[in-house]
Amino acid sequence: MRDFRDAKAMAQTLRETLHAKSVMFTISESQELVARILGFRDWNVLAARIKSGQSSATLADASTSISAGAGIPIVPMRDLVLFPHMISRIFVAREKTRQAVERAIVSDQRVLIVAQRNGTDDHPSTLKALNPVGVIANVIDRQTQVDGTLKVTVRGLQRTRLVRLTDDGFLAAEVTPMADERGRSAEAAALSRPVLDAYQIYAKIDFSALPPGSKIRFGLPSIGNPSLLADTVAPLLSLSIEQQQQLLETSDVVTRLERLIELMSAGRLKAAG
Repeated sequence: MRDFRDAKAMAQTLRETLHAKSVMFTISESQELVARILGFRDWNVLAARIKSGQSSATLADASTSISAGAGIPIVPMRDLVLFPHMISRIFVAREKTRQAVERAIVSDQRVLIVAQRNGTDDHPSTLKALNPVGVIANVIDRQTQVDGTLKVTVRGLQRTRLVRLTDDGFLAAEVTPMADERGRSAEAAALSRPVLDAYQIYAKIDFSALPPGSKIRFGLPSIGNPSLLADTVAPLLSLSIEQQQQLLETSDVVTRLERLIELMSAGRLKAAG
């Protein structure tokens, strides 16, 4: 995406197309829909991503330099599972987590985003308190709110398994990066189109209504990269934290794609019933 105007133009085109079909959307509603189509939690996060100017290639290069055993500051999440390539805005209020973010800011901009096992736990400080797999993420932006809370925008880089925790004023983890399995296999390639088709039905979005070339230009899920497709679709579904965590922990891309199809099918049946 070239700049913020491209995303706004896409939102306007989508709004006009839907209006022609007697589907009424406000400008803000069409912008939020575009953000969701592109895999972002909301329009503000999409805007932050565009303004950050970080390319996918740069992020890919960064992810390959993550080494086993490296101590990464931890940001435990009560109600969020971050996926690779996903951008999310999070709010950090707990002092130990604030210190972890600040340490990342002055070092390599990296944190480990990992979901807590118990969302009510105010002080998750052991391996048992955290899920075994999280995502190394780049800190794209950090702002301090009036009450001292940090508003942090992060982008997921790579799945990683927690090995050991350290505590020196903030929680950190020694990690082992997880590589995709069967990501370039014929089975994964064959499942990519069914996953994208299932998502179109699940989300009731007709990609054919978008302007020619926009699927590539605006980074919609690509069937050419099965792993990226799976990790783009997963956070867009209405799933429980447990279901999202299971997908995150699945390194086998074929299994991940098959599970996505099952979950979307179950979601459609539930909505119909």
